[in-house]
Amino acid sequence: MSDWMIYSIGFIAQILFSGRLFIQWFLSEKNKRIVTPSLFWKLSLLASFLLFIYGYLRDDFAIMLGQSLTYFIYIRNLQLQGEWKKSPPWFRIFLLTFPVLIVVYAYNNGEYDLYQLFNNKDIPFWLLLLGIFSQLLFTFRFVYQWIYSEKKKSSHLPVGFWMLSVLGASLILTYAIFRKDPVLFIGHCAGLIIYIRNIFIWRKQDDSLDKK
Repeated sequence: MSDWMIYSIGFIAQILFSGRLFIQWFLSEKNKRIVTPSLFWKLSLLASFLLFIYGYLRDDFAIMLGQSLTYFIYIRNLQLQGEWKKSPPWFRIFLLTFPVLIVVYAYNNGEYDLYQLFNNKDIPFWLLLLGIFSQLLFTFRFVYQWIYSEKKKSSHLPVGFWMLSVLGASLILTYAIFRKDPVLFIGHCAGLIIYIRNIFIWRKQDDSLDKK
């Protein structure tokens, strides 16, 4: 597959990720509080699907790892909102098994192995470690959000989620600069602004609740 096609997949994924944030941000500004629309999780799942493919095509273990971890959390949030069962059964089965199938297929057909993933000549080992750590930290925001939502029995985006987003996105931007990856750089530049803005919205929301 040509480079422009691979980058196109990555940019589409980042556009969807940015789109979910703009929708969430717009609705939060309108309601003067942090809101979590179901469209946020639907766009997240679709974008994660595409970015996983992008990472696979670029032999980028850090990207694949990050998307594998968050992919199922997106599905769980759709379940908490009662949206998951609205999709056809065959479609749900496909989404649940896709990440596993593509890894098993590629491995069994010799397209890559663990040595190749960890020894990509375009990614020095120190940079790979930075990428993995950045993705794990960025992913942990959704683990935190998932645990928080399970406790509340509904889907929420708490302030800790946005704080972890700012820190994780900053590290991924550093990784993107050294990796010379325009997809990651552009996507996380746009997201960083919204993450910071959501922290301010939460603070105003919290202040208004304290005054009541």
